[in-house]
Amino acid sequence: MSGASAVHTLSLSKHYGARVAVHDVSVTVRTGEIFGLLGPNGAGKSSFVKMLVGLIRPTAGQARLLGQPLEDPAVREQLGYLPELFRYPAWLSPYEVLNYHRALLKRPAWSRASSDALLDRVGLLGRGAHRIGSFSKGMQQRLGLAVALVGDPRLLFLDEPTSALDPLGRHQVHALLQTLRGEGVTVFLNSHLLADMETFCDRVALLNQGELLHVGAVSAAMRSEPRFHIGVDALPPAVRTALAPWLVPDSVIPTVTGLRITVAVDRPDLPTVHRTLLEQGVAVYEVEPVTTHLEEWFRSMVASDHPAAPAEAD
Repeated sequence: MSGASAVHTLSLSKHYGARVAVHDVSVTVRTGEIFGLLGPNGAGKSSFVKMLVGLIRPTAGQARLLGQPLEDPAVREQLGYLPELFRYPAWLSPYEVLNYHRALLKRPAWSRASSDALLDRVGLLGRGAHRIGSFSKGMQQRLGLAVALVGDPRLLFLDEPTSALDPLGRHQVHALLQTLRGEGVTVFLNSHLLADMETFCDRVALLNQGELLHVGAVSAAMRSEPRFHIGVDALPPAVRTALAPWLVPDSVIPTVTGLRITVAVDRPDLPTVHRTLLEQGVAVYEVEPVTTHLEEWFRSMVASDHPAAPAEAD
């Protein structure tokens, strides 16, 4: 098993009686990257993360965090964790919450200036003495992120970190994650918001029914397909027949200038399609490559009967 990686699992599994939550998952998270864990509800994501942060015990398999065995208590001191569902007592202030968690880590209490510096990172500067009961859900989410950073973690687990945030808050979290990566912190991100994963992550893993379907770069999942949108002024029956080898079924859509069609063709063969249109007297207004977004890729992977594929696909 790798000692240079931030997370390395080998055949990690979790069973709840007869129900298999996670089955034989082997994955490596590189030091200093932002790594995303994807999967539909019930895919095993939470069980996988809870094994890594020590909340539940694996049924089988092994894991190392920051080069040390998962069971090593010293590893916990180097982790930060933001759970999906958390609540702090309404009568406490952020200062009190931060100092309480600092004490749990057996660290000296922070000065107000140090606490303010951390609150500033999550957009709560000036709110340190306010009661949490007056906070919105988004503000409480920001405080949870600050708590996850209390111990200056080397490895940060975030479960739905932007679920209650507005677009500005999501942008601030994105900027913070980029800063943390620049500081050498590894971020393990679990989210249902695929647009965030698309924006934040270097690589993603896809779990479905407890099994690993894919590990690879986000750019690979979003790689341009061999398809193109073409804007034309019309599509007479004879032209439609001539384009039959390439025309994607049900892809003819009316536009202001005429029609938009979609063709499935490798880029070297695109001029042939273009020439066919011109020879038939059809005006071509635009040609645009079709790019698969992470959400589309996710749906296609989960919907298909895709075999488990532990080998990384970059």
